[in-house]
This record gives sequence, C-alpha cells and structure tokens, in this order.
Amino acid sequence: MLALAADWRAIAPPPPVDEILQRPGTGHYIARWPQAGDVGFVAESDASIGAAWWRFPTRDDPGYGFVDEATPELSVAVSPDWRGKGVGASLLQALCEEARRLNMPALSLSVDPQNRAAHLYRRFGFHGVGRRGTSLTMVLAFGT
Repeated sequence: MLALAADWRAIAPPPPVDEILQRPGTGHYIARWPQAGDVGFVAESDASIGAAWWRFPTRDDPGYGFVDEATPELSVAVSPDWRGKGVGASLLQALCEEARRLNMPALSLSVDPQNRAAHLYRRFGFHGVGRRGTSLTMVLAFGT
C-alpha cells in the first residue's frame, strides 16, 4: 500500500517493499512499523484494497506533509480498482475519529494537487498550508 500512496499514478506493479524502504522519501513512512504513536487501518474485500495510517515525523526526518513533531502525518492508499467507491473516505473517517478520540490537535498530509484525493481531503476539512516540491501540504485542525 505504501507504493500506491507514494505513486498514485503507477501503471506498472509496485516495486518490492525492500526497494521502497531504501528510498529516502518514502521509507520512513513504514520503516520499523509499528512505533509508539503509529495508528493504521486496512480496508479489505477478498484482499487488502486500501490502507491509511499516521506516523509522527521528526524535524530530522520529515515527511512531505510535515508541519511539526506534534502533528501526525497521514498516508492513504487505495487499490486502483477500488478508487471512487468510498474506500478512501472510510479510511480517512476512521483516522479522523481516532484522532479526535485521542485529542490530537491536528492531522497533516501531502498530496499532488492533480490527485483526485485532494478533493476528498478538502471535503473532510483539510486546507493547504504550504508546498514541498510538487506536493501540497494540507492540515486538518480539530477544535479544542
């Protein structure tokens, strides 16, 4: 699922997990899973069709959606055949509910503005706060 989250336009099968873990921009999203504070959900039909998770990035090893060390960064992936069918929304809803239950102040993520998922994130209340490379960093702040 990490490969789908990192390369949402991929046409070819994703690379092996070992290769993804070696990439400087993606490995930290799943290396040594789970660590303290990691939260994730998996959507299944006959097999895994999607996953969404968060981690707490550090200033020394930030993700593309890094805003600060107190804000978990989300990753969301849905298998191409299941996109547009509510899987991503269900996964995102589960993460938001867990964040509220744990009294998180906010969630962050990174998305390519051309990715249809950007509309989903806006629908949930995420808003743009900056850019890193070609990606838009978005945040959803929870009321206190």
